[in-house]
Amino acid sequence: MEADILNQSTKQPFILGMDVSFMDEIEQHGGTYRDADGKEEDLLTILKLNDANAIRLRIWNDPVGGFCNLERTIEVAKRIKAQGLQFLLDFHYSDRWADPANQWKPKAWENLSYEQLKLAVCTYTADVLRALKEHDALPDMVQVGNEITPGMLWDDGRVGGEEHDTDEQWQRFAGLVKYGIAAVKSVDPSIQIMIHIDRGGDNAESRKFYDRFEALGVEFDVIGLSYYPWWHGTLDALRDNLNDLAKRYGKPINVVETAYPWTLEQPEGIEWIMNQEDMLLPGYPATVEGQTRYLQDMLQIIREVPGGLGHGFYYWEPAWIPSKEEWSVGHPNNWGNLTMFDFKGRKLDSFKALTAAQELNATSFV
Repeated sequence: MEADILNQSTKQPFILGMDVSFMDEIEQHGGTYRDADGKEEDLLTILKLNDANAIRLRIWNDPVGGFCNLERTIEVAKRIKAQGLQFLLDFHYSDRWADPANQWKPKAWENLSYEQLKLAVCTYTADVLRALKEHDALPDMVQVGNEITPGMLWDDGRVGGEEHDTDEQWQRFAGLVKYGIAAVKSVDPSIQIMIHIDRGGDNAESRKFYDRFEALGVEFDVIGLSYYPWWHGTLDALRDNLNDLAKRYGKPINVVETAYPWTLEQPEGIEWIMNQEDMLLPGYPATVEGQTRYLQDMLQIIREVPGGLGHGFYYWEPAWIPSKEEWSVGHPNNWGNLTMFDFKGRKLDSFKALTAAQELNATSFV
């Protein structure tokens, strides 16, 4: 069995992915990116030339400002496909951020019954994918929900806590996810399904979640985990969780969100979300070198997952550079020291961690 899993998993290149969902917004308001020599270049071109092989985008139903909606997602997806990059589409099923603290319905769905809500998830998901298909920009993989540890489309699909951690609520939540999955497969059954939670270093909660989905018959292809060390624990905790989940479920696992600071410097008027020395991992300073070492060591942990089931990773918003306020309508930038570009949009040397991993990719397929 393990040999079969290994043979199956090694047919696909190790994912070295980047979530650049803010790219469109930044570009539309004059933001630019540069290679290490200072030459201005298209961001996707820079990423590809520096060994990224996959791009992740989030999609919101009807967001304020218009970015990350279907129209703009189509335009960016066409660029991703033109570069020959893998494409992961992340459905938030919301008009704004969906995460462990926020899983709010789109405004247009707020008054729907549960049965109507399931149909809305199905119809919307299929409509988005059909529109992308018309433009030859279908994703290779789809997330049905973003960091859905506490459920999604609250309160109908809410789980967790004393009030909502019931069999009935889990069944309702799973029903919504199943309708999303069915919609994806109805458009193209070859699209892989990722189920994404936020507990990269928390094995107990990860097992609780995926055990529930397994018992409820939710059929999906890839486990997705967020792992931010200052929230989710040590690299050893990540390793233990990945290894246990691989052995327990036999599915490929992707660390689909991660980041690490290259500086703690805060320009005037800006406050980073990660801004304290005591939030750093020991041995990984907030420098370009520390960021590089973090990526190298994390990627090694993923590669060593049993059965060859370490699927790869996506760096969350490596290009969300500090910019004029209007560049991020409703999204003040608190992330600019966690990027892989400096404050002026120049590529950092930490990309060499991807280059080293890509070299291992090449030797794996000889």
